[in-house]
Amino acid sequence: MFTVRVKKSALKRISRAPESVQILFDELAEDLKAKGPLQPEWPNFSRLAEGRYHCHLKYSWVACWSYEKDSVEIEVYYAGSREDAPY
Repeated sequence: MFTVRVKKSALKRISRAPESVQILFDELAEDLKAKGPLQPEWPNFSRLAEGRYHCHLKYSWVACWSYEKDSVEIEVYYAGSREDAPY
């Protein structure tokens, strides 16, 4: 079991997303808690850098998170428009 922290800026962005995207974000957060940082079943899941990952919630919406090895904490540092994503 992992702990998932979501940065305020990510919460603010995702709150402006359509409801269907917000629901998918909640499902992703639950998957991160239950299964950890590797989420290959999510669309376009990939490793961005050491300890950083991302996936698509929908075509134009993404989430990015970081994880330090041997930790039980995952931080979602971005959730929002794909065009503004920090990668």
